[in-house]
Amino acid sequence: MAQEKLQQSVNAAECIPVAIPGTEQRCMRSLNGSRTYRIFIAKPFGEQPPAGYPVIYLLDANSVFGTMVEALRMQSRRPDKTGVVPAVIVGIGYETEAPFDRGRYYDFTLPDSGAELPRRPNGADWPEPGGAKAFLSFIEQQLKPEIEQEFTIDVKRQAIFGHSLGGLFVLQTLFTKPDLFQTYIAGSPSIHWHPSFFDEEHDFTSKLQEADGDVKVLLGAGELEKTHKSGMNDNAKRLADRLAALENQGVRAEYHEFKGEGHISVLPVLISRALRFAFKPD
Repeated sequence: MAQEKLQQSVNAAECIPVAIPGTEQRCMRSLNGSRTYRIFIAKPFGEQPPAGYPVIYLLDANSVFGTMVEALRMQSRRPDKTGVVPAVIVGIGYETEAPFDRGRYYDFTLPDSGAELPRRPNGADWPEPGGAKAFLSFIEQQLKPEIEQEFTIDVKRQAIFGHSLGGLFVLQTLFTKPDLFQTYIAGSPSIHWHPSFFDEEHDFTSKLQEADGDVKVLLGAGELEKTHKSGMNDNAKRLADRLAALENQGVRAEYHEFKGEGHISVLPVLISRALRFAFKPD
């Protein structure tokens, strides 16, 4: 009995948390001190390319950072086969152990657009919206400069990935600052929160003329999301088609619907597709 207890004690002492190789996290506060973010960083393995490493900025990092890191780590082992090269992953999350934080509702949305939102599953009111402009400023003025100080970044191969409300934020960024990134990936985007996207094409095309280089846009959704009354799939397909019509102005847009996947289960397959879309040479 004593030997058994001793062995249990030794085993407990040897247990340590599982770590993802090459990753770290830190906290960053917005300049006005009102918001704190947990920043997840995955450092690339392998020799640095002459132009620097590609980078992808990932929203809702508490939920999908590990998924993206492992997908990139596996696929970038054979870039000749996959088209996926080593890259820096920068996840933006919150100080929580939960996969999602209510702060995302504020950070990813514009002020109340007047859109009729679906009822929440728990019947509660939606959290306060309206922080997207400040959140984008945090990314542009604080986070990106810090990352570019630590790593040699290929500024012609920068991507941003968001899902659901994160996908909405990605599209808002595309429409307001199309030159901030070169690749925009919006999964299951909550366009119904801001349907005026379809009325903003003229302003967007004007901004495109000022952008330095082409823009790639990937929109995707799960097949099973078709039943959602928000019209998420139809909205995403419609927007992708309109963006694809701007090919002569340097826009390459695609829409993919993933068979048999729902709003959450679509994430792993979308991430895999997104990495190839963002980093595969044209």
